[in-house]
Amino acid sequence: MKKILIVDDMEVGREMTAFVLEENNYETVGAGSAKEALEVYRKELPDMIISDFRLPDMTGFDLQIALQNEFHRKIPFIFLTGDSSDEIESQGFDNGALDFLHKPFKPEIMLRRIANTLQTVGQIQDLKKTSTTDALTGLFNKAASEEELAKICKRSVGSLMMIDLDSFKLVNDIYGHAMGDKILIAFADILRAAFRSSDLIGRMGGDEFVAFCDGVQEETAISLKTQFINEKITDAAKKLMGEDMNIPLGASIGCVLVPNSGTDFKELYKMADKALYTVKQNGKHGYSIFSEDAPEEEVETVVTLAQIEMILGERNKEPGAYVLPVESFRIVYRFLKRTRGGYGKTICILLFSLKHKGDDDKIPLRDASEQFLDCLHETLRRGDVITKNGRNQFIALLTNTDGHHDVTGAVGRLAEAWGNFDASKNFYFSHEWAVMDN
Repeated sequence: MKKILIVDDMEVGREMTAFVLEENNYETVGAGSAKEALEVYRKELPDMIISDFRLPDMTGFDLQIALQNEFHRKIPFIFLTGDSSDEIESQGFDNGALDFLHKPFKPEIMLRRIANTLQTVGQIQDLKKTSTTDALTGLFNKAASEEELAKICKRSVGSLMMIDLDSFKLVNDIYGHAMGDKILIAFADILRAAFRSSDLIGRMGGDEFVAFCDGVQEETAISLKTQFINEKITDAAKKLMGEDMNIPLGASIGCVLVPNSGTDFKELYKMADKALYTVKQNGKHGYSIFSEDAPEEEVETVVTLAQIEMILGERNKEPGAYVLPVESFRIVYRFLKRTRGGYGKTICILLFSLKHKGDDDKIPLRDASEQFLDCLHETLRRGDVITKNGRNQFIALLTNTDGHHDVTGAVGRLAEAWGNFDASKNFYFSHEWAVMDN
């Protein structure tokens, strides 16, 4: 049932309008002045307002503007007026009024206008919701969040917060993306519970969220919200994934106070990001409030060894060699070179070069390189490490070998497997190898 606020300083007028509306399945609340209407609206949050244009303490236009400034949204108004001036109607429509009714009016006309207004508002809201809402969580999407926050930060006092869902990638890696979506939906519900209806909450993408907490600047309040969010996401995750779930899910929050640190959203967002970085570097699952003069914060780390192993460990284990980018490969190489003396077996390094046979270029070098990398991955062992070096070279570390015998066997298996790839018709490979020295 739709609720309508009737604003009229004449009690008989309010009662007559309320009678007609209630006979036609509308719920009504009334106010005799603009000041009273403001109080009633805050309490009742009606779907629309029917207001006399001339009120004892301000005009209907002033009431409309006051409400829209307070609630930061367009509020559907129908004005009642005995003035037939086109100027008043023109000004009303400029201010966002959806319709006018001239006194005296017929009940059937008023009902038709109300029905049309509510239908129009519903259509507008549906279109706006589609364009501004994140489809998965129902929160504001990135574009809408940025647009609204740019306005809010210029005129409001409060806290702008960047909120990251810690260790979320592990959910996708271990339990799959469908479970990841469930966690994101649960996290959005937790944020709704942590903040108020007057606050803005948005999803910036992936596991990144943003919120503006209106009127809140006390560190105690920010700390309590952070604690609440972290407790609830753990509870929700165990309900969804089981009590034995030990992924260190939680929330890291970077906060900046507005307007203390400025009113430009883009600059404030950078400040909140710096505060978030502080939390991320100091154990996660906490909050930090941005300050230019603040010393580096020390945040207690609360993850367990089992959770650390989960963060560091490899997910989706596959057979075949470990493929790494060159920089990561260099780190592994240096580590193995340092510790080689402690191994009972020999570590060998191999360089493979992919070369063109001179036939027609039916297969580009880029495609051939991708196929050869796949061939290396599938043929070598899980304990071996490979990387691509440039356009046509590949480096491999055989970490547990007897030297020449194992290298010869690995190269033989590779040659046999390469013959099954299309690119082998146009490309062959050469190799050289050495034992890693101390």
